[in-house]
Amino acid sequence: MTLTCDFCGRQADEADEADTLAWTTSVENKRLKRYCVSCSREHLRSMEGKLDAEFW
Repeated sequence: MTLTCDFCGRQADEADEADTLAWTTSVENKRLKRYCVSCSREHLRSMEGKLDAEFW
């Protein structure tokens, strides 16, 4: 199976664990979203801002 970053569109083979293990997964509006390592690092603050207040 091929994973696609929902932000930049980068694709990676799920079988390549070294590359996809660090990808970020989230659920937004009941939809599964995946983000590559580069996008995860670049947009970390934005992702944290979407967390429920109870998390903090």
